[in-house]
Order: sequence, then structure tokens, then C-alpha cells
Amino acid sequence: MDAMTALTRGTRLVYQKGLRRYIFLPILVNLIVYASMLSVVVNRFSGWLDSAMAAVPGWLDWLSWLIWPLFFISLVVVIFFTFTLITHLIAAPFYGFLAAKVERQATGREPLDDRGLAKTAVDAIGRELVKLGYILPRMAALFVISWIPGINVVAPILWVLFSAWIMAITYLDYPMDNNKVTFRDMRARLSQRWWPSLTYGGLIMLVTWIPLANLFLIPGAVAGAVLMWDHHYRGARDISPHR
Repeated sequence: MDAMTALTRGTRLVYQKGLRRYIFLPILVNLIVYASMLSVVVNRFSGWLDSAMAAVPGWLDWLSWLIWPLFFISLVVVIFFTFTLITHLIAAPFYGFLAAKVERQATGREPLDDRGLAKTAVDAIGRELVKLGYILPRMAALFVISWIPGINVVAPILWVLFSAWIMAITYLDYPMDNNKVTFRDMRARLSQRWWPSLTYGGLIMLVTWIPLANLFLIPGAVAGAVLMWDHHYRGARDISPHR
């Protein structure tokens, strides 16, 4: 199963009778965060960009035609990551529960760890904090690279690859967490199947950039991740027996 097929089937699935009631709260959460972030970005983006350009050394003025779009792209990606991290931290309990419901309906299998709504909600927040501990140091390193003259030329490419990888981790972790796959093992499975991982993560990254439509496609991305899990990762070897 390829990334587009998984996303398409997943989106159709969550809007079918029986699953629709599990997506309204995540959409509402995303809508509130989206509106708040959009307001901040519209009011502050120009100032942020001007500050970034003011930090460019005078001897690199001749490269301003290249540095400006690089800063622009890097700043937009940082905003994208901030929006993504906030929305998923808040909505993680709903997504974990949705992934469990999708797995039962789409695959006919019960998740190995059927914790119930309350336990799923608490554990999902903890898992998101683990993700943050993985993402933020790497994100900070890329942000620093984006400011180093000369090296920052490759920063947009690194940001795109990093974004695709993080989107894969973010979404494919929901069904894996529901099936007792540790965060370490989850990353190992994604690495073993690196092409499906990056293509799915890259597709979700593109989806999240579609204004407003992304609010309604993100639940489909969670369901698509369940289908990807069942097709590509369920049978992959664990590297640790401990949760």
C-alpha cells in the first residue's frame, strides 16, 4: 500500500458511519489552534523576517537574493513545526483513541494494548512528551544551521527531509503505541521501511500545508497511518522486548 492510497482510504474511512463521532473534537482543537497561530503569524511574520535579514553580515549582502528566500523558507518551516507540535500535544488523546477504533474496523484486529479512553488519553500525552524530547533538540540544531552563512544554503533541504521524518513519527506512532511498540522500536521500524515512512510523512507534510482543508484531512491521516502500520510495519522485528 502506498502513501496516497493509505491517506485516501483513511480519509474515506473516518467519515463513514461509526467513526465520524470520534473526529469532531480533534477537528475543533485544530481549528482553535489554527486560528490562534494564524493571527500571531499574520501580525508578527514581517517583523521576524526583517530581524532575520538584519542579522546577515554585511559581506554577504551580495547573496541577499538567495539568503532572503532561505530565511523565509526556514521561518515558515519553524512556524509549521510549532503549529504541528501544539496541535498534536493537545489532540493526541483523541488521535490515539481514533487509531484504536480504526484498527478494529479496518483490519478486524484488536490493538494489543486496549487501555480504554481514560488510560489512552493519559498515556498519549506522555508519549507526545517523549516525541518532543526527540524532536526539539534536532529542530534546534537545524535552526542554528539555518543561521550559519554558507551552510544555511542546504538548510531548506534538511528541513524538508526532517519534516517528512517527523510527520512519519508523529502519525505512525499512534497505531504503534496502541500495539505496545516502544518509541525506540517505532523509530527502528520506520527506518527499516524508510521509503514508505518518508513518502507517507512527506505526503502528510504537504496535506498540513493546505489551509483549512488540513483540519479535515488530519483525522484521515491518523486512519491512513493505521493502514500503513498494518501493511508495512506490523510484522517488522522489534529491537527491544521492553515497553
